[in-house]
Amino acid sequence: MKILIYGLNYAPELTGVGKYTAEMAESLQSQGHEVRVVCAPPYYPEWKIGQGFSAWRGSCETINGVRVWRAPLWVPARPNGLKRLVHLASFALSSLPALALQAFWRPDVVMSIAPSLLNAPAALAFARITGARAWLHIQDFEVDAAFDLGLLKNARAARVALAVERALLRRFDVVSTISGKMIERAMSKGVASSSLFRLPNWVDISAIYPLGPSARLRDELDIPATAKVVLYSGNMGAKQGIEILAGAACALAERQDIVFVFCGNGATKVDLQSRCDKLVNCRFIPLQPLDRLNELLNLADVHVLPQRGDAADLVMPSKLTGMFASGRAVIAMARPDTELFNVVVSRGVVVAPESVEALIAAIEALVADPEQRAVLGAAGRVFAELNLSQEAVLARLEEKLRWLKGERVTGRAIERKDPRFARAGGVVANAGPREPSVKLAETEKIE
Repeated sequence: MKILIYGLNYAPELTGVGKYTAEMAESLQSQGHEVRVVCAPPYYPEWKIGQGFSAWRGSCETINGVRVWRAPLWVPARPNGLKRLVHLASFALSSLPALALQAFWRPDVVMSIAPSLLNAPAALAFARITGARAWLHIQDFEVDAAFDLGLLKNARAARVALAVERALLRRFDVVSTISGKMIERAMSKGVASSSLFRLPNWVDISAIYPLGPSARLRDELDIPATAKVVLYSGNMGAKQGIEILAGAACALAERQDIVFVFCGNGATKVDLQSRCDKLVNCRFIPLQPLDRLNELLNLADVHVLPQRGDAADLVMPSKLTGMFASGRAVIAMARPDTELFNVVVSRGVVVAPESVEALIAAIEALVADPEQRAVLGAAGRVFAELNLSQEAVLARLEEKLRWLKGERVTGRAIERKDPRFARAGGVVANAGPREPSVKLAETEKIE
């Protein structure tokens, strides 16, 4: 099958949408499909074009067997609402020649990745012209998020943007997204349930797994052996609400047994560093290479996942998959009955969003209770094994792609020795032809 993936972010970005898109493309390529990608040069989360890439010239390369076309991109040094819109529009326009070039290849499926939704009209038109099936995969509901988070404030613009979004979503053959609540939101926008498909983000559980204490990384960061590490790793952007962590670090500055480690980059990093500038209990490090990611995640005694309350169910933080897989305790900030709350509450600690006091109390309680940290970490690891394994999720994706093209789906078995995998949404051997549906089996639903 020929599959064209059209989206802003791609490898070698180490986090966020680019990481998952690249892993998806490479997995499909390894399964014998022909995969091509039209994307931008890497820039996220630093908001700076990666070394060796150009913001103004297109290029073509092959990465792990996948042919990748890169289009020019304008990247603002300090993004805000208007600058972000221009940033996204620059790629939507500059990528059209690279997209048009793929018409001679005639793909079977065109998959547009959102963000950015600005690519979706071209992807949809291209699919209709070439006779391909059109697939939209939504990582973030960016239109809702832009207005709910105050990045864009004009009421008339909001109405127009939401109307255009609804019209676009209903025209794709498949609309996939990463959580049950986001599926519900897509249905509220008029997408038929028969067109919806749940494709959660995943984690390589063979690469991320529980380790013993990382003495090397502790030494590099000058963290005492007796101190407990509270780790935030990922994008430092507007949706994360990480300023709450600065407040917690400041309040706990007198505690010599707690050290905060911030790993990553993003639009709010400078502000976060300025807030923590004089705090001896804070460490800042850049995103770590893949060969050190497991060591980094195991540095944590407690992972923290802040989230602004007004971002509930507009996004599902992808960093949660690695947190669970590492087998370390997790504290998340989420409102009741949101997807993040439902996923974490039975295998971690959930506190109210944007409440410094609640976060401090949760951190202090877990630091004082190693047994509870171990119990929660083990529960998170089991959940990752059963529900988030890369093997299981991408097998469902390939099955759906084959069904979309009209091929007979026989439900290839995925060999695993652990009998619990039967509850993870894996494909049943010799199940006969069927359509992969948005409806989840009872055992596949989030507990």
